[in-house]
Amino acid sequence: MVESYRRIVLASRPHGWVTEENFRIEEVPSPQLQEGEVRVRNHFLSLDPYMRGRMNDAKSYAQPQKLDDTMGGATVGEVVESKSDAFAVGDTVRGMLGWAEYGIAPAQALQKIDARTIPMSAYLGVVGMPGMTAWYGFHKVLEPKAGETLVVSAASGAVGSVVGQLGKIAGLSVVGIAGGPDKCRYVTEELGFDACIDYKTAENAKALAAMIAAVAPKGVDAHFENVGGDVLNAVMTQLNPFARVAICGLISDYNAQPGQVPRSAILNPGLFLVARFKMQGFIVSDHLNLWPQGLGEIARQVAEGRIKYRESIANGLAAAPAAFIGLLKGENFGKQVVRLV
Repeated sequence: MVESYRRIVLASRPHGWVTEENFRIEEVPSPQLQEGEVRVRNHFLSLDPYMRGRMNDAKSYAQPQKLDDTMGGATVGEVVESKSDAFAVGDTVRGMLGWAEYGIAPAQALQKIDARTIPMSAYLGVVGMPGMTAWYGFHKVLEPKAGETLVVSAASGAVGSVVGQLGKIAGLSVVGIAGGPDKCRYVTEELGFDACIDYKTAENAKALAAMIAAVAPKGVDAHFENVGGDVLNAVMTQLNPFARVAICGLISDYNAQPGQVPRSAILNPGLFLVARFKMQGFIVSDHLNLWPQGLGEIARQVAEGRIKYRESIANGLAAAPAAFIGLLKGENFGKQVVRLV
């Protein structure tokens, strides 16, 4: 029996940028296990941009994170106690057990994973929610065709890196947008993108648009957006007629002050009419029925070495707030996780 464990709770709601003072680490008693429940020692915690939106007390696609409750998030770990026939001690599982060293969940809320062929942490990234986000947005929203040109923002990140590799597998020309020469080099040399633009070298959206035009002279047929801001407005000027845009995230606005004009405000709405393109936002949790198919395909491609991935790993539960803030600033390289064991 685990007598107590440490967790991180939301201590206050941020106004603008998140600070470490918005979180509190505390030690709490471990409750008794009830019938049908499983206790898990979390080994890795996933940090994801969507968590920033849930920190606000505002209407969204998910309920706001409650104050003084364990911060929500996906985890992978090992079963240490079970009162369910579905799981035995020693099983490795994925769940939503939050920013905590241990967690309890009903058996139906957990998924058994095989960490023998794919590392446990990868089930939080490339073969987890980010990978599935990439798969759904690419196949179901962008509906790509071989020979088309695809642009992917945040191309070195957990989602964008998979989108671009799916594009190359499908026979597209793929242009990444990332921050800094190291990330761009990784995107082209390791992931196989045809080109990568360092957005930090562009003074404004107009300059960024010119950089996109230089590497995509035939225009852009599909765009996967993770960032927003100048990136979105720049790509929009390069869209071909009947292009498709998948809005996965707009991280450039996640720390905006209340009432502030979003950086992702569209500067030229007339482009919708001129290019007749489709722009669609999506939330991957709306499509749980497709997860087995999508994650099954990605897992096979990872095992075959056709999809590569990279992780940024912070060590220890106490490192989670700083790592999360770094993620929002683009300091991570690949999927951001926290090692808890």
